[in-house]
Amino acid sequence: MQFIVFVIAYPLLWLVSRLPFRLLYGLSNIVYQLVYHVFGYRKKVVRKNLRLVFPDKSENEIITIEKAFYRHMCDMFLEMVKTLGISNEQLQKRFTFTNLEVLHGLENKNKSIMLLFPHYGSWEWVIALDAHIKSKGYAIYQKINNRYFDKLIRDIREKFGTTLISTKETKEIVAKNRREGRLSMYGILSDQSPMVSKAQYWAPFMDIVVPVHVGAEGLCKNLDLPAVYLKVRKLKRGHYEGSFKVLAENPKEFVNYQITDAFLREVEKSIREAPQYYFWTHKRWKHRGKAPKET
Repeated sequence: MQFIVFVIAYPLLWLVSRLPFRLLYGLSNIVYQLVYHVFGYRKKVVRKNLRLVFPDKSENEIITIEKAFYRHMCDMFLEMVKTLGISNEQLQKRFTFTNLEVLHGLENKNKSIMLLFPHYGSWEWVIALDAHIKSKGYAIYQKINNRYFDKLIRDIREKFGTTLISTKETKEIVAKNRREGRLSMYGILSDQSPMVSKAQYWAPFMDIVVPVHVGAEGLCKNLDLPAVYLKVRKLKRGHYEGSFKVLAENPKEFVNYQITDAFLREVEKSIREAPQYYFWTHKRWKHRGKAPKET
């Protein structure tokens, strides 16, 4: 069944990936009308999240952000498909970086890097970074259930120099690269909600206490990887800009969860600056109020 689904879907994805950008965004306008106005995909979740996070905003302000988010989400979904056919030249024009010297400075010290960023703006096109670093680029991800689509995603990333590694493989691969002296950069999305049963740490995120992932910080401290935050700004439709901020060059010197807290504060800044570019369809605050009581 997985193969049948792949065979049916792949030709359509391939055709969409070959569309000129003008037509791609025209298609995105149509998809937006269907997703938002006809099917109302996760609209209740999005509106609930926005009301929780922005209690002082009026209903009109909430709806304005909501509509802008759905337009961006449709753009981003089609940009993900476009990655199948985009050239490296096009990618470099559409995802630029402002202060690469931050990464180069760490590389010159022979330091591998943990690059942390949230589901904000465009995380798919961060693969443009591989053209600007001497480190081997890795992206930590959750495997797709359909193994044919999973292989397709891996192949696309490999085309631009990024190797995908699953969350289960990460610790072993990072340790192996360190033993062999391989300069590496690991990209990880760290803003979504962990399972309550596995939550080690609860912290305020947009003023609401929730469980947060601490795996990236653990790797940084155990394997002495500098933690760097990647901030993404959407300049205009289909164009993004990334900038870097060192959260911890020597992570072992930081107390537990200090790096995680610093990451969350940076994510909050991006959300408050332009909330429409955060991924509001996730039930990020579903475990609020469930934090264990301190004894």
